Amino acid sequence: MTEAEAVNTLHSYLALRQTKALDMDSVRAYFGAPAQWLVLFGGSILEGAELAARAMRSGAAEKLMLVGGEGHTTQALRDRVHARLPGLHTEGMPEALLLNEYLRRVHGLRADALETRSTNCGNNVSFCLELFRSLGPLPERVILMQDASMQRRMERTFDRVWQGLPTRFLHFASYRVRVCKGESGLVFDGETPLGMWDMERFLSLLMGEISRLVDDENGYGPKGKGFLSHEDVPGEVLTAFSLLKGKSPQLVRQAQSRWKRPM
Repeated sequence: MTEAEAVNTLHSYLALRQTKALDMDSVRAYFGAPAQWLVLFGGSILEGAELAARAMRSGAAEKLMLVGGEGHTTQALRDRVHARLPGLHTEGMPEALLLNEYLRRVHGLRADALETRSTNCGNNVSFCLELFRSLGPLPERVILMQDASMQRRMERTFDRVWQGLPTRFLHFASYRVRVCKGESGLVFDGETPLGMWDMERFLSLLMGEISRLVDDENGYGPKGKGFLSHEDVPGEVLTAFSLLKGKSPQLVRQAQSRWKRPM
């Protein structure tokens, strides 16, 4: 397995998409009806906002919720929104408000609900549940969109936190990419999504997810911190992770205590 193949293996596994497209026909085929809500999480790059706007225009969902306070990816989102909208003062803005302003100014689209307190994947999910409960009966059909690196962990976190509740979810990662070997190292193969991470940050995000998903004493599953439901990480993914970790152990992203909050 080459380094590029290893990166693509991790990304393909983490970037969970449960339909081929995110439009009304695909969502109707999945649920039997359009979704009641599309929830976009602020850890995503701006491509997620573009995809959400297209999905809403297609009729894939009736309402839009944006979730995200401040975490380890927030400043990158602020910088990218400010670059696209220089007149917007983004400093200090939580992710949900950043995305809402971007969607309003670029696409004429406003969210129907905002959650701005969360600082990590765990309370992204638990605070999302709190907000839905404050709005009335829980919905039956919800689309969930997160950064491609985190969509698999988001699915496992929702499975634990929303266990036994009546809501069905459609997980759809906000982008998919491939990498290949260039003249001076790994490069993205083809056009990159809007606001895409630089290669080193992308690799760090991917590698950090695997150590969290592996269900052992160091992971986030039932045998570790208990944040996620159990996940069987495929052998080829573990092999790819081992190869990349051997080459660049410093890129395995560690949890930062400043973003910890109870779920």
